[in-house]
Amino acid sequence: MQRKVLEFANLLRKSGIRVSVAEGIDAFEALDVLSIDNRELFKNALRTTMVKRGDEISTFDQIFDLYWSGFYDSLRDSFGAVGDNMASMDIDLDALMKQITEMLAEMDGDLDLGELAKALLTQDLSQLEGMIRDAAQQAGTGNIENMLQVGFFSRRTVEGMGMDGAGRELESLATRLEEAGMSPEQVQALREMISAMMESLRKVVRSFTERELQTQNHDYMEKFRQEMLTEKSFYHLTEDEIARMREVVHRLAQRIKNILSIRRRRDKKGKLDLHTTLRRNMATGGLPFKVIYKHRRKERPKLVILCDVSSSVANVSRFMLQFMYSLQEAFTRIRCFVFVSDLGEVTPVFKNADVSGAIEKALEGGDVINVYTRSNFGLAFNIFWRDYLSAVDKRTTVLILGDARNNYNDDKAWCLRDIQAKAKNVVWLNPESPSAWGFGDSVMNRYLPYTDIAEECRNLRQLAKVVDSIVL
Repeated sequence: MQRKVLEFANLLRKSGIRVSVAEGIDAFEALDVLSIDNRELFKNALRTTMVKRGDEISTFDQIFDLYWSGFYDSLRDSFGAVGDNMASMDIDLDALMKQITEMLAEMDGDLDLGELAKALLTQDLSQLEGMIRDAAQQAGTGNIENMLQVGFFSRRTVEGMGMDGAGRELESLATRLEEAGMSPEQVQALREMISAMMESLRKVVRSFTERELQTQNHDYMEKFRQEMLTEKSFYHLTEDEIARMREVVHRLAQRIKNILSIRRRRDKKGKLDLHTTLRRNMATGGLPFKVIYKHRRKERPKLVILCDVSSSVANVSRFMLQFMYSLQEAFTRIRCFVFVSDLGEVTPVFKNADVSGAIEKALEGGDVINVYTRSNFGLAFNIFWRDYLSAVDKRTTVLILGDARNNYNDDKAWCLRDIQAKAKNVVWLNPESPSAWGFGDSVMNRYLPYTDIAEECRNLRQLAKVVDSIVL
């Protein structure tokens, strides 16, 4: 039981529920005083000790039902259906089995059937369940990751059980029983039963493999949908997908925050300074009685965001702002500016509201600019150069998001040149393909010499890649 509880705890962790060692011990202590025969009580004990957040309960319930519900029950139902089908064909299964048992008794010592064939013939479901589990484990079904692998692992499990060999043995048995005097009708019924059992066993093995997939990756379809969303262009997102994308962005930001947290702990501990350690311990013949660690302090950068909030890039702006403000502890300070033609600072908006509400307000201009106008990048950069250049220093990363469609206005690229000269680096994310840069009213080619990084950013995967390079 302890092994199964540990496996269950690992499945919960794999599904995103954080179960600590202490919580696992709490679960064992609860099970010491509670009866596991009461399923609801057992479930409540595990849920109480292992789940901390309300939104994790549904995941826990799904995995509990998959892991602890009896596969034996589905096996029994499947083979019970074989008997029902035989009855619908006017075949008396009990009489047939009695006839087979009597004839097998007369053939005792002259019968060579494998374990699987015997288990099928006697419908020993406990033994069949054990054989399926053992063969699935040897087939590596525990490593299944997606629906496309269900057929592969099912075939490997069936092959591992020796199902084809068992089928031949049972067919040979039918022939021998016919030769021993069994009536043609009964032999035909036996062959029908063998065929039905083999088909039922194949379905049960596939069902077991699908259960393994659901157990190991219970939210596979949700993960698949999220994976597809990260690849989908911001331009083609529906309202529903925009809502779901917020959760995907949150998860990606959380992953980066976890990496940053691990890195900070590692930096705090320091890295072994081998040369200094050996030099300081020369008096002891080089034996490292005193270990020296070196600490490298990495200062958090400042971030200035210049965000085009015109309708053509609104979705890119929305998710980039959510990304950056989810990671704000990675920066000393974030200042955020929005523009279409005029430019205005919306940093206070993010101080006085939650991130989601602040983003929506920023996309509407934050009460500082008019968003219902035509884009003018040159004017926006000139306003920033005139009023806010002092916000930029050698620790500042300037992150610009926009398509550089300037409506044939003066690009004032020299403003960006001066900004780059003061900044640590200038990063430009453009939702258009590089092949379109510089064509029509695009002035991206004019700004490129004054950027350190310029990337196409039309989906979440590209955005996450750039954020990774800035933060990590």
